[in-house]
Amino acid sequence: MRTYHAIVIGLGAMGSATLCQLALRGRRVLGIEQYNQGHSLGSSHGDSRIIRETYFEHPLYVPLVQRAHALWRELEGRTGNSLMTITGGLMIGPPDGMVVTGTRRSAIEHDLPHEILDAGALRVRYPAFRPTEDMLAVWDPRAGVLDPDACNAAHIDVARATGAEVRWGERVIGWKPDGDGVRVNTAVNSYLTNSLVIAAGGWSGDLLPDLNLPLTVERQAVFWLDPAGPRSSYALGQFPIYAYEYQPGDVCYGFPRLAKGVKASVMHAGEIAGHPSAVRRDVGAADIEQLRAALRPILPELAESEVQATDTCMFTNTPDHDFIVDFHPGYPQVLVSSACSGHGFKFASVIGDIQADLLIEGRAQFDLSPFSIRRFGEHDRSD
Repeated sequence: MRTYHAIVIGLGAMGSATLCQLALRGRRVLGIEQYNQGHSLGSSHGDSRIIRETYFEHPLYVPLVQRAHALWRELEGRTGNSLMTITGGLMIGPPDGMVVTGTRRSAIEHDLPHEILDAGALRVRYPAFRPTEDMLAVWDPRAGVLDPDACNAAHIDVARATGAEVRWGERVIGWKPDGDGVRVNTAVNSYLTNSLVIAAGGWSGDLLPDLNLPLTVERQAVFWLDPAGPRSSYALGQFPIYAYEYQPGDVCYGFPRLAKGVKASVMHAGEIAGHPSAVRRDVGAADIEQLRAALRPILPELAESEVQATDTCMFTNTPDHDFIVDFHPGYPQVLVSSACSGHGFKFASVIGDIQADLLIEGRAQFDLSPFSIRRFGEHDRSD
């Protein structure tokens, strides 16, 4: 039986990027995905994800997103495909709110270019926005839009072109240590590998039951709207991405006009499901009214617009909403990846780079301690 240097389970954003980076470094690698390429049942599909540099969640993410920027451009160069469009971004909310204070903190700590806009300046620059006088916006000139379907396909294309093997529609039913390596069993085959990367997102619990990771799967509904008035008001290149703190600690976000319309959604306001298979996939009136209520104070025209299309995806959340990038506490040949809590896609290029470093060099150029499994406390381990 052929032995691989590494097997990657799960070929969403993080898995496909890791497979690509390992293949580029000459490793014999296999990627396994339970669904067909481009499926819409996980967290990595669709036409758009935000990338932003002045990261309001925490300054620790800024160096990561800066490296991600460079790697997305490098991937564009390798494939000749457009993957990232810079639009600039607005982080909007009350001056003492989570979004504005967090954005300013990251910008100041990392000396990032940014601009503070009061309500009047924001209305002049982008007339579609109608903020109240007590609102501020922080302008992020390096924010923009990633095309997730194209990004994932590009990582897979480069991986395969440099020797990686890929199995689509092949479900992993388990893995176990085999000497210093790992045996991975699927519904149709068995594989041996020196190292294993589990990038299974919401299915991580199925493959890591011994760790009892405190993960939750959250439904996320997204909408494409068709506002009245001049289409140029929301056009790509003339309208930015944005995040708006519509009530303390709660955020809605959106994009310029894309092929299906002007996309918008409410962050972390969905139902918690016990498993990805239990995520409700239909979208109803209560979902759209939740979005309209969040948008009305800042984008009133958009809030009342006709819905052109809807979709659902899912977030796999940790309690602190930080990532997991760490070796299994009991098996150092197994790297646990993902659980990105709804804000991970933009980092996929750099996470793939980091995980290849970990598997090959045993270390990474970034401090990964915030992403440790051990931060959750003691977990069960197999003997």
